[in-house]
Formats: sequence, structure tokens, C-alpha cells
Amino acid sequence: MTTRIDRLRAPQSHWGQEHRARQQEAVRRHRVSDRRRLRSMAGAVLGAALGVLLVLGIVGMRVQQVRLSYRLDALRQSRAEVEEANRRLRVEVATLKSLSRIEGKARTELGMVAPGRDQVRLAREFVQGGAGAAGLDRPSVVAERAVPRTIGVR
Repeated sequence: MTTRIDRLRAPQSHWGQEHRARQQEAVRRHRVSDRRRLRSMAGAVLGAALGVLLVLGIVGMRVQQVRLSYRLDALRQSRAEVEEANRRLRVEVATLKSLSRIEGKARTELGMVAPGRDQVRLAREFVQGGAGAAGLDRPSVVAERAVPRTIGVR
């Protein structure tokens, strides 16, 4: 039986000595490089956070671009519809303003007739004070409608 003293004095295996040496060296390295490792880890975390923020910013900008693209397409479609409605209304206004349509309505619905030669009188209109612009001192001819409920044909 070996005693405790014998075990301490006995030659130790090569593995035990090497293990203790590595353990002491690891403790020493850990204590010495603790601040450096902390700084490098903080730098890595900050770099990763910056990278994540950059990627999120790019993705957010892309999502906003897609959203605006959809809105632009909707506005273009709305504009096309409004332009088509505007074109139809212009055609309708031109149709309603046509002189032949107005004359037809006047003849059929209101019972109006075109004036005869004897119903039109010519009147001379003079401009007072002959010191005006050129051509104003000459009389102009204006047609006067003598009979009510008649329409003029141009």
C-alpha cells in the first residue's frame, strides 16, 4: 500500500505534468487576453449589428419601392380611366353643341322657323367720335331680327 507521501514523491506520469502546464498556461493566457477578446467580441457584435441593419434597410427600401410601384400603376390606370371619360364627355359636348342638332331641336320642339327675307332689316351703326382706331369711323352693318321666335342660319 502506498501512502500519501509516497504518491507525492513518486514520479508522475508525463501526461499529468503536461496537463498541469497547459492548465496554468491557459489560465495565464485567459487573464492576459481577456480585454482583447472582449473588445474583439464587441467589435464583431457591432459589425454584425451594422450588417443586419444595413440588410434590413435595403429590404425596407425595396419593400417601399414595390409599394410605390403598385401605387403608381393604380394611379396610371385611374388616369387612363379619367382621360377616357374626359374624351367621351368632349365628344358629347361637341355633339350637343352642333348647330344642326340645335336647329333641329328649335324647329321640332319649339316650333321655330328660319326668318324670311322680309323679316330681316339692316341697321347702320356708327361709332361716336371719329378719332379712334383705324376703320372705326366707317359704319358697320348689323342684322336685326324683327320677328321673335326665329332662328338665324349661318
